[in-house]
Amino acid sequence: MGTLDLPKLTRGRPHRAKAKELPTVCFRIRLVGPEDTLTPQRTRSVCSLLDARTKATPDAPAISFRSGEFTYEQVQRASVIAACRLLAAGVGPGDRVGILLRDACEPYVTTGLGAIRLGAIVVPINARNKIRELQYVIGHSGLRLLLTEAEFMPLLDELEIEHEVRVVDVAGDPGYEAGGETADEARVAELEAANSPETPALLLYTSGTTANPKGCLHTHSTMLATGRNTSGRLELTPADRYWTALAMFHVGGWQVLMSNFTAGSCFSHAGIFDATAALDQLERERVTVAMPAFELIWMGVLNHERYPTADLSALRTVMNVGVPERMARMQEMVPQAVQISMIGMTECLGSICMGSRHDSEHSRMHTAGRPLPGMEVRIVDPATGEDLPRNTPGELLFRGVSTFIEYYRDPDTTAAVVDADGWVRTGDVALQDEEDCVSFVSRLKDMLKVGGENASAAEIEGYLITHPAVAMAAVVAAPDERYGEVAAAFVQLRPGAEATEQELIEYCVGRIATFKVPRYVRFVDEYPTAASAKIQKYVLREQIATELRERGISEAPKIVSRR
Repeated sequence: MGTLDLPKLTRGRPHRAKAKELPTVCFRIRLVGPEDTLTPQRTRSVCSLLDARTKATPDAPAISFRSGEFTYEQVQRASVIAACRLLAAGVGPGDRVGILLRDACEPYVTTGLGAIRLGAIVVPINARNKIRELQYVIGHSGLRLLLTEAEFMPLLDELEIEHEVRVVDVAGDPGYEAGGETADEARVAELEAANSPETPALLLYTSGTTANPKGCLHTHSTMLATGRNTSGRLELTPADRYWTALAMFHVGGWQVLMSNFTAGSCFSHAGIFDATAALDQLERERVTVAMPAFELIWMGVLNHERYPTADLSALRTVMNVGVPERMARMQEMVPQAVQISMIGMTECLGSICMGSRHDSEHSRMHTAGRPLPGMEVRIVDPATGEDLPRNTPGELLFRGVSTFIEYYRDPDTTAAVVDADGWVRTGDVALQDEEDCVSFVSRLKDMLKVGGENASAAEIEGYLITHPAVAMAAVVAAPDERYGEVAAAFVQLRPGAEATEQELIEYCVGRIATFKVPRYVRFVDEYPTAASAKIQKYVLREQIATELRERGISEAPKIVSRR
């Protein structure tokens, strides 16, 4: 494999190879849902929605970042210029355009929209990824062009990619920047007009139960549907400012963006989360709806020393996920706003179910609300697939208007997760009550939720066993006061080999995302197993939880990446 040659690529000589064909879609769902306030012709694609909003309210605020605020007209125009530059760089329909930036910013949004205008597919890449994950995502997605910044160049320089990728420094690649001045805007308009609701537009990679991330492929239709659903349930209007701190490589960032475009409201983004800056922004911009989503984010704001005197009187709705006790506490601390919850995943581009500010307080604290319009849910016995009675825990299945079309270039996993009727297995245990509200119970699949980030136990185990001293590794969740849970690894060494806890932790630091790095390593001679010889991870989870409780440890040591 050839090494990614950054100096050559960043000088702006685009690779002119023919774009790879898109994989065959494994299934289709008839897309139905509530009528949009704009005409069907205007909402055939994401950018036609943006264009319609711009025509209606050109001077209204569209996006707001720390770097500044931009109107709908400014965003629309910048997306056209970005499309021209991408076109001049050789990007066309079906090509994948990656974005690897640390912070959410205007170029992140407008470049993504520019790619979508051309019928290309935008691939937001987790900025917390390290060499192993970057190697896989860039190679698997078949990127044509990657927009990034200097911070990531040393990591990218170590990759070996089988295809040629043009890497563009967002701070200024002269060749790329100049492309927008000479490109044909008429051609951009022609390509945008060719987009249909079923044109693939967004490829989001999410950690799965297998060793590698899975790419969830979404169309213009699913992006428009999640915007309609969320804005409708939240009752957004053009006067609103809908805020989030969820990164643009996270599904939540795109869900909030599309909700604002649908309502004609302002997408207010916190950027890299800092509690002081977030509180200042919430107050300064008079934010009306907030989606911190994760306790770690929102408690950072609520526990800020300035929070008691901050004026957040404009805030009417807050969307969070958490246990009932913590939900109730957060509601008490923000009495002027109604707090609701949700259940979602990348496969449905955001939320499957969502609460409403009109629900009872008990429902809002204990459930994730009802399925969104055009979405269906089932609670089934995970072993038999049979539907279960109300208030009985079982695996949550869903299908509907915002459902992804497949795991990109992974038909086997798609077939294993999505059945012939379009029902998607979530791997989550939930129950549904008599009022149709859904409550999350636990995770069926082998996943960790570290400070809001999904971490695959299998992926961490797969990396640990590359250490020459490690024979086997079993990774489980250890309770953590700050992050909710962190990774704990139970390791069996090779005969005659030696290793220390710190050595194995340091082996991971800088090579896999920091949130995946095990905070605790315990060495075992054998594992507790069932009759099938499968490791009983629940025994290991209880073992580490008991140990930490008895030692009075409530928060894991912080990990500082060396790269």
